[in-house]
Amino acid sequence: MTPGGQNATVHVSSRADYGMRALLVLTQSFAEDPLRLVKADTIARAQSIPPKFLEVILSQLRQAGLVISQRGAVGGYRLAKAPSTITIADVIAALDGPVGAVRQNLAEDLDYEGAAAHVRDVWVALRESMSRLLESTSLADVASGVINVDRP
Repeated sequence: MTPGGQNATVHVSSRADYGMRALLVLTQSFAEDPLRLVKADTIARAQSIPPKFLEVILSQLRQAGLVISQRGAVGGYRLAKAPSTITIADVIAALDGPVGAVRQNLAEDLDYEGAAAHVRDVWVALRESMSRLLESTSLADVASGVINVDRP
């Protein structure tokens, strides 16, 4: 049981966790100089992220338009846009796909029978609740420590 008597967990993939941590390093850099590039090995060391895995994650974030990369001796990564415009939902979608999938399926596509007929409704409601929080929380919010779980 978790504190408060709740027996629930939320699975956050290593990819999403590492991606958020890397983006928060870039958020900090953006606050100092929006055009500054940060090397992947600097991010990996700062957050204890396996370097090879981080390269894959940064590539996915680049393909999703969340970071910009530049090759070469002075190369590195930076945010593609302001941290206030990148939501946690954007990050998770870029790295893991849709929020709230159940066994890789959209909740609406599941069909339960008998006593479990309404479980689908729970998964849909859970996804909607998580989506509201993740879509209304930006990297800037996380960096500043302002996380409002009561946002609409």
